[in-house]
Amino acid sequence: MKVAVLGFGTVGVGVFEMLGNAEGLEQGTVLVRPGKNDMAFKRTSIEEIVSDPEIWAVAEVMGGIEPAFSYAKEVLKAGKHFVTSNKALVAAKGIELSNLAYENNVGFLFSAACGGAVPILHNLSIARESDKILSISGILNGTTNYMLDSMQRLGLDYSEALKDAQRLGYAEADPTADVSGLDALRKIMLACAVSFDMLPTEGILNEGIENITSQDVKHFMSRGYTCRLMVKGGRTENSVYAYAEPVLFRESAPECSVLQNFNMACYEGLNSGRISIIGQGAGRYPTASAVLRDLSTILGGRKYMLRQNCKAVKAENDKLSQLYYVRLPESMASRIPAESADTENGVARLITKPLSVLKMHSLAAKIREEGGKIFFAAIGE
Repeated sequence: MKVAVLGFGTVGVGVFEMLGNAEGLEQGTVLVRPGKNDMAFKRTSIEEIVSDPEIWAVAEVMGGIEPAFSYAKEVLKAGKHFVTSNKALVAAKGIELSNLAYENNVGFLFSAACGGAVPILHNLSIARESDKILSISGILNGTTNYMLDSMQRLGLDYSEALKDAQRLGYAEADPTADVSGLDALRKIMLACAVSFDMLPTEGILNEGIENITSQDVKHFMSRGYTCRLMVKGGRTENSVYAYAEPVLFRESAPECSVLQNFNMACYEGLNSGRISIIGQGAGRYPTASAVLRDLSTILGGRKYMLRQNCKAVKAENDKLSQLYYVRLPESMASRIPAESADTENGVARLITKPLSVLKMHSLAAKIREEGGKIFFAAIGE
């Protein structure tokens, strides 16, 4: 079965190479930008791909919402299967594309959009059929995990850790989506849609690592904590909660053993209990392997990752309460309900009273609006 590839960057090259050795799959054409069609298999028009009767499926690895969304619709309407590693596309347009796939009786899978080689979405889509998924969590951004690990184990400051991640290809030239927590947030959105048939599109919250300093790292590490950027999602009575934020763990926690750019995805099933999967979360071949996993899954007869009753919902992040570690100006410390506080050189470091996720994120936003520099992280169980 011939597969066309949309995009010929880092992941696109990997997908095309792996198709050359994949059982049941063959290399088809590749969509590239005008002027880049320097080889016989390259095309610059999506129409040439969707009208090609030899193309059985299309793998999109371009990134971004447009033109990927328009291309995806053309592919599905043409009766060809569509797989993607594009988390931004699925978070914004996944339900619409899924409905279109059902209408045309073709597959739409996107496990490569979350966790790279770590098969969390693939496993969730299978587990939900025989078990009730209660919650999902994990380290789902390799860039920030590499940076935090470098700051903690190697003593790098934030800018050094970022430059190192960019040098190794873990971080983009513009790392905003990664360090802000947006990339990780999109992944938990997809996990909620697969697990609970609810895609949270409003009320979602993300706090990244842009505000962490080497002084913060030294302070919480001296108290036996390690920081990880975590995502969490789960059921509420009428909706889901879904957010990304830094979390401090005691050294015995399994999250502390996830080093460099690795990911760890976890879910809890009513019957299975907690399941954890660790592996490479990004890169050419880990992500390409997930794209081919989806293609092989369709070849085997499983065509859908979202069910037909999946709907967009507003996340309810006011239902969970936890303690937070907060660093902010001493002059603003009274804004945060605290159990304990240390102050030095005009800086306060607090352990809060129990606060909901929504409350903590809202307090931090207000402090930043007034010019205060703040870092916060939940205290892990």
